[in-house]
Amino acid sequence: MIRPATEADRDRLDAIQSAALDHPWPGLLDVAIDGPPLVLVLDENGPIAYALVVPDHPVAYLAEFAVAPPLQGQGNGTRLMDGLLDRLRSEGFGTLRLTARADDERVRSFYGGFGFELVDHLPDHYDDGDGVLLALDL
Repeated sequence: MIRPATEADRDRLDAIQSAALDHPWPGLLDVAIDGPPLVLVLDENGPIAYALVVPDHPVAYLAEFAVAPPLQGQGNGTRLMDGLLDRLRSEGFGTLRLTARADDERVRSFYGGFGFELVDHLPDHYDDGDGVLLALDL
C-alpha cells in the first residue's frame, strides 16, 4: 500500500534514509513528514520505501527516493514510483524533476525506465562529482 507518511513512521524512515542514501539529509525528512513537502511511503507491514517530493505547482521536485537496501531490486521502487506518479498526476502537476549523480548509471536507468529525460548537466553539483537534472512530463 502506498500512503502519506505519518509521525509514527519517522524512526523507520530515518533508518531507510541513512541506509539507502549516500548523503542523507535528516533535517529534510524531519520537516517533510509534517508537510508541506509530500512524503509517500510504500507500506508492507511498515514502511519499506519512501519518496519525498517538494511541490512548486505545476512542478514537483523529487528530493529523496529510497528503498530499504535488503528490499532493493524486487520491484518496490517501481511500485512506489508508479504510485507517486499517479498521485502527482491526480493533483494536476505537469512535471516531476530530480537530480542524480551523472555517473550513477543504475539510478539513471531506473528513472529512464519511467521516461525521465536529461534536461541539464550540473557540473560540481555534488561535493564529490557532477550531477544531472532529469525531468518527466506528467
